[in-house]
Amino acid sequence: MAKGTIRYWAAAKAAAGTAEEPYDAATLADALADAARRAGRDGAFARVVARSSFLVDGDPVGTRPHASVPLPEGGVVEVLPPFAGG
Repeated sequence: MAKGTIRYWAAAKAAAGTAEEPYDAATLADALADAARRAGRDGAFARVVARSSFLVDGDPVGTRPHASVPLPEGGVVEVLPPFAGG
């Protein structure tokens, strides 16, 4: 298990109710599952996370299965929902 920080941006921040929180997990999938179970989180959080992109210490996760993405000790996971614009 590694300890680090999850940072939420835009709609993910609103759905999480916080800008950041700690993780204590081995993989990205574990960290996101733990985050989804936190008090006060509902389906909106899960929907935003399902549409989001992720960076782990600045590196894009891309299409890799989240269970295959190890989290580093002291790392930062960025949760980036889709951005609107044109």
